[in-house]
Amino acid sequence: MIPIETLATFFAASLLLALAPGPDNIFVLTQSAVHGRKAGLIVTLGLCTGLIVHTAAVALGVAIIFQTSAIAFTGLKLFGAVYLIYLAWHAFRASATTIEVERNNGLNGGKLYRRGIIMNVTNPKVSIFFLAFLPQFADPARGPLTLQIVLLGMVFILSTVLIFGGVAVLAGTLGQWLNRSPKIQQLMNRTAGLVFVTLALKLATTER
Repeated sequence: MIPIETLATFFAASLLLALAPGPDNIFVLTQSAVHGRKAGLIVTLGLCTGLIVHTAAVALGVAIIFQTSAIAFTGLKLFGAVYLIYLAWHAFRASATTIEVERNNGLNGGKLYRRGIIMNVTNPKVSIFFLAFLPQFADPARGPLTLQIVLLGMVFILSTVLIFGGVAVLAGTLGQWLNRSPKIQQLMNRTAGLVFVTLALKLATTER
């Protein structure tokens, strides 16, 4: 299997990639700031579930479809962009009262978890990135490539949980303090809406 030195290098690279500003960690940041630490951690689990899907796609060779088929790539990214616009619409419409009710009742965990999954899975560039990144650390001479890809995917997910979990805790703590003011609550939700719109536009204009 993969040497421990290679796994250590891969883990370090994965941590740095998770730290780099991107759609997923920005998504965790906004959801945590608006809805709290628990919400951010649930969204993180959803995003990491999406990474399992991408890992499986690479291991099984499905990801190559998004690299070679313009229709599949465009269809998936547009679906993701529309979903982000839907979230932005809800964020813009939410009043301070609505936000407070969601925080007190704990915004449905299943809904937050699904948000994370959809946010990640509908970004075809993640599959293409995995297709380019993971095989660099696999070696056919050390056993089945499928198992090596799965192992690398799990290590990448571990690094993502650590970094995104930290973002969720920090942003959730700050958001809890800021949300004491109804005006700041609304401002944060409007900001989240703008972030969703920005992410949607970025995803919709993404090229292979």
